[in-house]
Amino acid sequence: MSMNLWVISGLAMLAAGGIVHVFIYPHLSGDLKAEKRQAALQASGSRRSADRQADAANRRKQIADSIKELGEQGKRKKQSLEARLAQAGLSWSRKKFFAASFASAALFGGLVWISGAHLLVVGPAAGVGGIGLPAWVLGFLRKRRLKKFVDEFPNAIDIIIRGVKAGLPLGDCLRVIATESAEPVRGEFRQIVDAQAMGFTTSEAVERIVERVPTAEASFFSIVIAIQQKAGGNLAEALGNLSGVLRDRKKMKAKIKAMSSEAKASAWIIGSLPFLVGGIVYLTSPQYLELLWKTPSGQLVMAACAIWMGVGIFVMKNIINFDF
Repeated sequence: MSMNLWVISGLAMLAAGGIVHVFIYPHLSGDLKAEKRQAALQASGSRRSADRQADAANRRKQIADSIKELGEQGKRKKQSLEARLAQAGLSWSRKKFFAASFASAALFGGLVWISGAHLLVVGPAAGVGGIGLPAWVLGFLRKRRLKKFVDEFPNAIDIIIRGVKAGLPLGDCLRVIATESAEPVRGEFRQIVDAQAMGFTTSEAVERIVERVPTAEASFFSIVIAIQQKAGGNLAEALGNLSGVLRDRKKMKAKIKAMSSEAKASAWIIGSLPFLVGGIVYLTSPQYLELLWKTPSGQLVMAACAIWMGVGIFVMKNIINFDF
């Protein structure tokens, strides 16, 4: 009987010890508080990680929306005559351009008429003088000005990078470019500074440069400034990457130009060969070629040849012209 009592007492003591160890000892030793604190820290870390992920996703969404918005704004639209005149660096009005085109058409048509050509030749000659020549001159001046802008633009971006790294605000860097850079970059950035003085924000003022200078380089710059203004970030680093991209594009253009020089030389030879052969034949046998401009049928043949020569030159130009 006493043995059973000892066994029962031992079991009771073990049960009591287990109850104390499970329910009372964690409160006395602080293990329960430590576990609660670890759980709280893990939950807080999870919330902070979730918040960071949400912020990063929100930032990416803002950048994507900005790029999409600027891409839609930067879609090429049919440009007006005034815009093309401004891009060519001309301060002419529409009326002045049309007056110059009419004068050119009258001059070409009059010269061909005085030379005794057929009326069917006078009309195309007047059309070339009134439509073709002014459009060609305007396109030539426009491309030359845009090329000068693209060549000088990376240097302007480098000025902004150095200014931002030195602690200058973006507006001051733009004013430095508007006063010290070469044309046409200086004039375009002066309009940006003037737009800021009128109350436009920096991103709104920079967006206008794409309308005046419709190039990929200007669009890249506008996108970088707009994203930085909306989403923040390291402007100097972003512009540094942009400057590297623009210089790489310039190198690629020079490489493409060198690779296509052989094709351009062949096009020049093919295009000039009829005139050279005609000149040599006229020197040796003038009476043989005089029929082309002294007879109506010969004048029609010359007009048809001129049209087909123009078509051939246009086709060859499109073949060797790389849009980059």
